Amino acid sequence: MKLRLVPAKTGWTWLALGMRTFRRQPLAMAGLFFMFIAWLSLASMIPFIGLPLAMTLLPAATLGLMVASKEADSGTFPMPRLLISGFRAGTEIAQRLLALGGMYALGFLCVLGLAYLVDGGGFARMYLGGQAPSAQSIQSGDFVSAVFVFIGLHIPLSLLFWHAPALVYWHGMPAMKSMFFSIVACFRNFWAFTVFGISWVGVMLGTMMVLTTLASLLDSPNLAASMAFPTLLLLASVFFTSLYFTFRDSFETEGLA
Repeated sequence: MKLRLVPAKTGWTWLALGMRTFRRQPLAMAGLFFMFIAWLSLASMIPFIGLPLAMTLLPAATLGLMVASKEADSGTFPMPRLLISGFRAGTEIAQRLLALGGMYALGFLCVLGLAYLVDGGGFARMYLGGQAPSAQSIQSGDFVSAVFVFIGLHIPLSLLFWHAPALVYWHGMPAMKSMFFSIVACFRNFWAFTVFGISWVGVMLGTMMVLTTLASLLDSPNLAASMAFPTLLLLASVFFTSLYFTFRDSFETEGLA
């Protein structure tokens, strides 16, 4: 396994490849993404252990979408069974993916816990409950600080696990080693990932501006609000489709099944 260094413009290429691959199999990739969301949502509903369980399953579920993206990119229709590719690859791979998931769940809960300490739980309750914060909460300095603490700590946590499931699955790495190479690859290709992130932010903001403008032209204030959620979900499915290409171009992947 060798690390590849790519130019900054590759970040835009990853986004474009994700869009192209999604366009080839839109129903399949969107359907798999919604199954991915449903899987994690159902797990999170289990009393007491729901959130840690969902976070534990997240790396394996994300890997499933990456495998599906690889299949779609090669012209093959991605089947639902690909979502559990990690668990079908043998006991050792499954155990490593679950170990990754356990470490991610622990890290996520620690990050959320630190944000809880900053503002007394206002942001954490909003995040877990999916409820919009009140105007008073948004204006609170502690709430804003909690948001920045969460984002600032969650980014490096995400980078640790960005490539890790794929490295376990396609390169047979142990969990800890895959996390190390994941964050090294992200930092070595820092500018490509920066362009990738900025490009996606631009796409999402641009899409919301189009919806807002359309609502204004049609004199339908509720149009933007009603279309925002399904549109963002669709964009999220395209984003997850593009993740495979960030891995493929960051590591030598020739001959991978």
